Amino acid sequence: MTDTADSSKPESHTGESDPKVSTRNPETRPDGDAATPAGSIPEPGQAAETPDAGEPEDAKRSTVREFAILAVIAVVLYYVMLTFVARPYLIPSESMEPTLHGCTGCVGDRIMVDKVSYRFSAPRPGDVIVFKGPPPWNLGYKSIRSNNTVLRWVQNGLSFVGFVPPDENDLVKRVIAVGGQTVQCRAETGLTVDGKQLKEPYLDRNTMAADPSVYPCLGSEFGPVAVPAGRLWVMGDNRTHSADSRAHCTSVPAEALKGVLCTGDPTSGTVPVSNVIGKARFIVWPPSRWGGVGSVNPQQNQ
Repeated sequence: MTDTADSSKPESHTGESDPKVSTRNPETRPDGDAATPAGSIPEPGQAAETPDAGEPEDAKRSTVREFAILAVIAVVLYYVMLTFVARPYLIPSESMEPTLHGCTGCVGDRIMVDKVSYRFSAPRPGDVIVFKGPPPWNLGYKSIRSNNTVLRWVQNGLSFVGFVPPDENDLVKRVIAVGGQTVQCRAETGLTVDGKQLKEPYLDRNTMAADPSVYPCLGSEFGPVAVPAGRLWVMGDNRTHSADSRAHCTSVPAEALKGVLCTGDPTSGTVPVSNVIGKARFIVWPPSRWGGVGSVNPQQNQ
């Protein structure tokens, strides 16, 4: 029997294989996603996946705006606090020692002054207050502003927002007598208000011990002074080194010759309540002296 070859099948040759033709598109990825040829226009869906080139710049501008807003808010709050709530002050002299320390060229106490209390009540005897010196107290005061017009303008602007101290003669003393009271000092009675001797535990005992001859007035005799309404008689705790109400009063010449001062105009030497900036509350610097500033009423001597 003769085998008949099937003409429907291709002939095969021993040792040779048919070349395999790949039907996969060369541009097709294994996972089936078609790659975008270079220079071709991306499909609409791909545009949403491309990062916005302007987005980082917008974020940067937004951050700058936020910082600017926060800075403005901080300055406004700082201004409100210094103007209406509290403000730090530097003690420049020794007139309030030992309660508050200060001297030329040294690190004086920095105190926090409460500006709120006296909006609801008046200063009372024993309060340690900061006040703007009345005109007679300002003789010899030197401005802390620059002579340069531009720098002075800058200083005034910074002072307005509280970064530079105001250009005024701010002083700190203790209230001894208020409006309607009569204050005087005599060698035989010491310092009295309305005829009653005061008890003053805050005085500088070292100064008194160093010069007993000045006791009990710790200076010249003065008064009687009838303190007018709306005014205060103030004195420093370091009496022999304090230019206080005694140093700014007027005297009748005849009495002055006797060594008795402050017998003239009762408004002279007193401080208007309207000049009071606030009440000294805390010593905030240096850290070794942190603490409150006590208000001891010297008229409560029992």
